[in-house]
Amino acid sequence: MDGDRPGLLERVPEVRRHKLDIHGYYRMAEAGILTRDDRVELIEGEIVDMVPIGSPHSAAVNGLIAVLAGAVQGRATVTAQSPLRLSDTNEPQPDFMLLRPRADFYRGAHPTAADVLLLVEVAQSSLAYDRRVKLPLYARHKVPEVWIVNLGEGVVEVYREPKDEAYLATTRAARGDMLEPAALPGLRIAVTEVIG
Repeated sequence: MDGDRPGLLERVPEVRRHKLDIHGYYRMAEAGILTRDDRVELIEGEIVDMVPIGSPHSAAVNGLIAVLAGAVQGRATVTAQSPLRLSDTNEPQPDFMLLRPRADFYRGAHPTAADVLLLVEVAQSSLAYDRRVKLPLYARHKVPEVWIVNLGEGVVEVYREPKDEAYLATTRAARGDMLEPAALPGLRIAVTEVIG
């Protein structure tokens, strides 16, 4: 696809296209078509390249890990840039998640939306994609709370109460504000600990 122009096949919607499911996606990895170096995720049955991680993005994820890993001990499992199985055609890789504790630490299967206590996407160049594609996908699958760490504006966008492909409750927290995941009352984190 060139720039912002629609793909040629999108001009003829009656042309049958074949989407990929989780099984085909993992077979591509097993065959070596997709490797560990490929930063991709499966969205709506299509393999989507992920934006390269810059220093501010990495620092925000590391800040979340440093602040929350000890604070949630026993109450949640911390994971960063790991798969989230939403359906047979959707397996995004959020930047950070707090998951319901499980004895096997999700060794037996990737977490699903029902396992998520908090999901965080860190966005700079990916802000439009996170808002227009991933946020509606998370809402559709009932991820209860999503934070978008908007590095460009220096705020954390908080989304709660998923309904259809939207979140009914949205707020923004700036430097000087505190954040508290709804599923983990009493767990407070300063916006500056994430954004810097």
